[in-house]
Amino acid sequence: MAPLPDGFSYAEWNATYNALSFGIAAMGSATIFFWLQLPNVTKNYRTALTITGIVTLIATYHYIRIFNSWSEAFTVASKDGGDYTVQLTGAPFNDGYRYVDWLLTVPLLLIELILVMKLPQAETVSLSWKLGLASALMVALGYPGEIQEDLSVRWFWWCLSMIPFCYVVFTLAVGLAEATSKQPSPAAASLASAARYLTVLSWCTYPFVYMVKSVGLAGPAATMYEQVGYSLADVLAKAVFGVLIWAIAAEKSAVEESGKLLPK
Repeated sequence: MAPLPDGFSYAEWNATYNALSFGIAAMGSATIFFWLQLPNVTKNYRTALTITGIVTLIATYHYIRIFNSWSEAFTVASKDGGDYTVQLTGAPFNDGYRYVDWLLTVPLLLIELILVMKLPQAETVSLSWKLGLASALMVALGYPGEIQEDLSVRWFWWCLSMIPFCYVVFTLAVGLAEATSKQPSPAAASLASAARYLTVLSWCTYPFVYMVKSVGLAGPAATMYEQVGYSLADVLAKAVFGVLIWAIAAEKSAVEESGKLLPK
């Protein structure tokens, strides 16, 4: 784990502090919402919605840990009524919590999408294993580069992690297109398509944030952009994506209950 650079301004420290706080609030409130909605969908989609809540619950826990670690790594004080100054305490900032979170939540994100689409059982199991393992491998390959300051090493691990990343993104964008078109209503198909493309869009921000230290940024500014970027991408990929999963489940439940689709 690389030590934090010295010389943070109050604005840089505060931007990261607020982004992490936003992550806690977004993930925590999303968890409550998803689980409160369980009785409002049919049993066919409750597993997907339960997993959606588990994803944001895991993220809430890890954002609390990251937030606390960030707070403990700095002393922020105003002397004699002047501007706030930010100093390192010497305590480590453990950003490894992010990778533990992603290792757990990223496969679950893909599984919840597959479940809510209600594919044939054999296809559901096959896709869940393939996409789950590929996404876990992507996260595992990204971590060794994240903790390196050597840019050549970061690029090496970035390239390796992009192999499973491209496979997952291709499957979401192209491989699930036919299944999306077979949803029971135009609204459900539109929501499923939006969920797929939101996943692709939000995921594509991670590789760019990962390499922020390789494009001329360094020190406190690079750390700030990295933390804020990851936090915003997480909220899109987990909380906002979860809302789409709930909307798909609610729409398909309504279709089933109205008799337009007979449950299998």
